[in-house]
Amino acid sequence: MSQASWDDFRIAYQVAESGTLTKAGKVLNMNHATVLRHVNRLEEALDTKLFIRHQRGYQLTDAGELVVKELPEIRKSFSRLENLMASAEKNISGNLRITTLSDFSPILNPALKAFRQAYPKLRIQIIATDDIIPLASGAAHVSLRAGAQPTEPDLIVKKLSAPEIHYFAADSYVKEYGLPKDSSEYNQHLWALPSDDKRRIPFVKQVLQYIDEEQIIYQSNHFPDIHSAVAEGMAIGPMGVHHSIKHDNLQQLDIQLDHAIEGLWFVYHKDLKNSARIQALYEFLAKSLN
Repeated sequence: MSQASWDDFRIAYQVAESGTLTKAGKVLNMNHATVLRHVNRLEEALDTKLFIRHQRGYQLTDAGELVVKELPEIRKSFSRLENLMASAEKNISGNLRITTLSDFSPILNPALKAFRQAYPKLRIQIIATDDIIPLASGAAHVSLRAGAQPTEPDLIVKKLSAPEIHYFAADSYVKEYGLPKDSSEYNQHLWALPSDDKRRIPFVKQVLQYIDEEQIIYQSNHFPDIHSAVAEGMAIGPMGVHHSIKHDNLQQLDIQLDHAIEGLWFVYHKDLKNSARIQALYEFLAKSLN
């Protein structure tokens, strides 16, 4: 039996957690073919099948169940070792993995560009996802989260300035339908709004209470889709000011939003409290977003 790779174990474990190659690839920032190659290589090295392939995804064999049972503690130990080594390293260099919402990349990138210019030996990897990635897993060094303050144990949480959110409509929409003067007219208009769990976001709930479902003519669980629909003149919808300035055909509604975003949080594991890389990143983001 050939030597099994830790990377192969890590990737196979993510497949077991995600259920499909595609979902695992999104978390790992890999295409599904690369994920499959790692899984096949691990099974070949172990001379054991870990998964049964079927149409709905990947089901674990008995050997696979054993890997999933034993691997989390091993992974935590590796992650802790990596974090401790990163904390001991005072040179700001190497890989820095940041997980955040996909909508935040345009806000972050100017600060990250300046950050890289100051520390050119750094390599930055963004993991854009709406899911919360456990930092103890080692998949990311830093998490930027929006909403309520994270309260999980073993995390250090610092507040950043949240992006400004408003509702906008394109000139073409305004020409055809006008704009609502107040909440009593919301139900006379067409809306592009988030779907699923994102309807719990305060600035979405605030509008939903005044409109019927049939007035929501465009929905997506991905905010960039909403932005595109608004810019095309399909409907009224929410957008960050940092996005709206990219379009010269948008008009802002006079809607006073309460707590558009409760907070934007810079989160990292306590094992990284002395990491020079993370402290430097926080300082750059705090200056950029304030």
